[in-house]
Amino acid sequence: MATSSRGEFGDFLRSRREKVAELAGIGVDWYVWLEQGRTVSPSDATLDALASALRLGKVEAAHLRALARNGDRRDFAPESVPPVIERLVTSLNLPAYVAGRRWDIPAWNAAAADVLGFDRLDASNRNILAFMFIETDSRRLFGRAWTDEARRMVALFRATHDLHAGDPAFIELVERVRAHSPEFTKWWNAHYIRGGTSGQKVLTHPERGAQRYEYATFQANDDPALRLSIYTPV
Repeated sequence: MATSSRGEFGDFLRSRREKVAELAGIGVDWYVWLEQGRTVSPSDATLDALASALRLGKVEAAHLRALARNGDRRDFAPESVPPVIERLVTSLNLPAYVAGRRWDIPAWNAAAADVLGFDRLDASNRNILAFMFIETDSRRLFGRAWTDEARRMVALFRATHDLHAGDPAFIELVERVRAHSPEFTKWWNAHYIRGGTSGQKVLTHPERGAQRYEYATFQANDDPALRLSIYTPV
């Protein structure tokens, strides 16, 4: 395991239940080594036993396995959106945008600008996490649902971040958001993990008021780091 992912692997374990070594059928010392991020390679059976002892859900268990198996990753670099995907996004009448590995937003269409206001963001905040916790407009956009939506985003981003822990670009983003938001810091330290690429949101337009949307996310074959999100009015 890469050094950074070993540290996040240990942090993930420490954030859950204590004294699970016996329930998992492993030695206490070995469990402590896992928490400390030492260079050990737990078997699939051990990971399953840990997930069971910690009472992890399906998404959390998958995250635990991903952290344990995570090898060296390429350093982060801002993604380039292929022209064909840019043309696709621009041609859609529905709000649509492309997000990268770090949740940066390199492309969006006029409908997304109208509803989500991405074109009004400072270049450094053209990132979903920064938009949610640094840009005050996000609270107007989500209204009373902001807290639930923000907490959900933290848990979703955590699953991505932990696989790239130690990358300077991810560290910079997290520290910048921490400095602006005590809510983010609280939820980040709780180490919640969740999945999900579709659902519904109620978004408040400054002129048209609250509107409900269904959203779905699609991964690009040419670059799996790119994800296209499309919002359909309900």
